[in-house]
Amino acid sequence: MSALAMNLTASAYLVSAVLFIMGLRGLSGPDTARQGNVYAIIGMVIAIVTTILSPEITSYSWIIGAMLVGGVIGLVIANRIAMTDMPQLVAAFHSLVGMAAVLVAAGAFLNASAFGITDAAGNIFAASRVEMALGAAIGAITFSGSVIAFLKLQGVMSGAPVILPLRHMVNLALGLAIFGLIGAFALSDGAASGGGHLLWYIIAASFIIGFLLIIPIGGADMPVVISMLNSYSGWAAAGIGFTLQNNALIVTGALVGSSGAILSYIMCKGMNRSFISVIAGGFGGETAGPAGDGGEERPVKRGSAEDAAFIMKNAGSVIIVPGYGMAVAQAQHALREMVDVLKSHGVSVKYAIHPVAGRMPGHMNVLLAEANVPYDEVFELDDINNEFATCDVAYVIGANDVTNPAAKNDPTSPIYGMPILDVEKAKTVLFIKRSLASGYAGIGNELFFADNTMMLLSDAKKMTEGIVKALG
Repeated sequence: MSALAMNLTASAYLVSAVLFIMGLRGLSGPDTARQGNVYAIIGMVIAIVTTILSPEITSYSWIIGAMLVGGVIGLVIANRIAMTDMPQLVAAFHSLVGMAAVLVAAGAFLNASAFGITDAAGNIFAASRVEMALGAAIGAITFSGSVIAFLKLQGVMSGAPVILPLRHMVNLALGLAIFGLIGAFALSDGAASGGGHLLWYIIAASFIIGFLLIIPIGGADMPVVISMLNSYSGWAAAGIGFTLQNNALIVTGALVGSSGAILSYIMCKGMNRSFISVIAGGFGGETAGPAGDGGEERPVKRGSAEDAAFIMKNAGSVIIVPGYGMAVAQAQHALREMVDVLKSHGVSVKYAIHPVAGRMPGHMNVLLAEANVPYDEVFELDDINNEFATCDVAYVIGANDVTNPAAKNDPTSPIYGMPILDVEKAKTVLFIKRSLASGYAGIGNELFFADNTMMLLSDAKKMTEGIVKALG
């Protein structure tokens, strides 16, 4: 490649990297998210075009074929996927990034001379062997872990933790073995006859530990798992970027990896959980039993759509707390319609979002944005929590664990210490839920039985539509 071509390529990759940074910056707020997506798309187009136009590429048949297949699949998914399925879709995409890293590492190893990572004797450079092994290991962990996360989120596999005997010892042994194999591979000459076979052992062990790391993690920790796997996929891409000597891939991978790590920290803080405790797994899974002591159903105050409409129509202020139940029922549009009617009656309405509501970070924000809910009406936990004590009605639509008072009142509860939305302080709590069963964390909610709580046991969309009709 000529000096001019190298400079133009480096400049184009720099522009794309800057656009990726601007895209991430835009995604930090709902009002700038759309613009952030545009920046990221432009940056990706520049990076792809720059790579395709590289003089090093001599055949375009495989590239064009892969782009057509991937483009068609992406277009079909984009048109058909429901917003409720976004968490598992993200997990599936993470798995593809991880497998791509594994395949690129394998390809670079099998055809190292074409990648320019060999010395005069044909041996792979030691630094390239380390980069290749790390990228392949992280990619394999990302792939198998993301597949398990997808199966749990899709409901194919139970969201409850799968606790294997001696799992910590097994994981520790596998982790040490992977590091040992990477070290041995780095010290070898990289040839099949001189330790090159170790790369396949690294990949196999990494696939296994990725599987073992995620199966004991319960549903309550899924938001952290999603952001954690996002971080893993970034670091896998960065590692392979070094192998390919591709600056754009290195920068992009580092951005995704670091932002995912920061987001994981934020999620852990929002749940009062340490990252290590999440990786260790142990709690959070679906249960079918009713909430309450001893698994026996206790009496609750039940209401109808007409009851809820009367209470809210005569309220001065209402705070809406959306959760995964809203997502499952696709009730966000009906909710927006209900809010518009309440506003026409002079009721002040706000939305309260918990950091880990739903199955992935920002899940509720995306759903509300789909229903064109104004950004200035949506508030994070820290910004609105003190307003519940003065509001007339807290309208909880499908949120369970993030409103559970056990996080404050029960030191024996697994979620004790987790910051929650203080909905129980409202004068009246209208709680929409299909049944009295516990939430995804598998923990009963005493809020169901509080004196100021009225349970609206129904599908969230049907109940909200009924309230709209009653308000009319």
